Amino acid sequence: MTHELKKIIEAYQAAKRHKKKTVLATVVALEGSSYRRPGVRMLILENGKAIGAVSGGCVEKEVILQAQTVFTNGISKMMTYDGRYRLGCEGLLYILIEPFEPSQSFLKAFQENLIKRHPIEASSHYSKSEGTNDSLGSVFTIGENRFPFRKSLVVDKGLMVFNQIIEPCFKLLIIGAEHDAVQLSSYAALTGWEVTVVAAPSEEKTLVDFPGAQELVCVDSENLSVEDIDGQTAVLLMTHSYVKDLKFLLRVKETSPAYLGILGPAKRREKLLNELIERHPEIDDSFFDTIYGPSGLNVGAETAQEISIAILAEILAVVRGQKPIMLKHKSSPIHN
Repeated sequence: MTHELKKIIEAYQAAKRHKKKTVLATVVALEGSSYRRPGVRMLILENGKAIGAVSGGCVEKEVILQAQTVFTNGISKMMTYDGRYRLGCEGLLYILIEPFEPSQSFLKAFQENLIKRHPIEASSHYSKSEGTNDSLGSVFTIGENRFPFRKSLVVDKGLMVFNQIIEPCFKLLIIGAEHDAVQLSSYAALTGWEVTVVAAPSEEKTLVDFPGAQELVCVDSENLSVEDIDGQTAVLLMTHSYVKDLKFLLRVKETSPAYLGILGPAKRREKLLNELIERHPEIDDSFFDTIYGPSGLNVGAETAQEISIAILAEILAVVRGQKPIMLKHKSSPIHN
């Protein structure tokens, strides 16, 4: 959700430069099922334009309509959307709509926190009763600092509270710069992931060659910085060179990514891992638990684009702790 929040903040800053008011809608509670879960947000501009979404599209028009009174009187309100009597999902959504006027200190702290990659805590004070209430509103906590979404917010302790931990943006480190890396970069960026591509200095690549990537690092394995590889990072070894893949595997052996994918057949993977063990027999077994190779789910992928989808699907399954199955065979709810 952090990537959606980034877009909301960027849109707010653009609106502020044009002296346009903004209102934020947040799903704070849900009864039944819905396209998306509590914690999703949508920024609404005075002209009716919206950034983000609180559902698959069936709720947004009504939220924009309900937001007009907040633009007019500056008072937060609660609305509900009952999908049980409409087309779509069979759930009851509780949506907090509030003036969005974050302070400059919050904007600065938010940008700094994106670099530090620390979680953010969001607390939304709400009621399940529809109507206006000036005590309704949200607060972000970054580090030890609390930032209300508007200066006038005075929290009513009698209200219900929806607490949310917003993790850092998920990051994908692609080690390799061939055609399939270009496709993977593009598809990963569409999911909102931060993408870094690693290419050999001799390849003379530029960031423009990798649509969606935030960063291109042209280094050999020994000069690759691995300090930022954390539990919110997936790593893909896809240089198409056994020697290069081995060197980069040796470089990342002491990191703890959420996922480490190796492109290529199983025999190639076994050869890489056997050589890794021969060189470093003391390596912790937990490192091997993060390795997935051949990378990707078995969906019959053939093209670079299809392979990218298969890889991204496997990464999602791993980081969300899911065993991939067809949803028609799932008897329990899709979301916990």
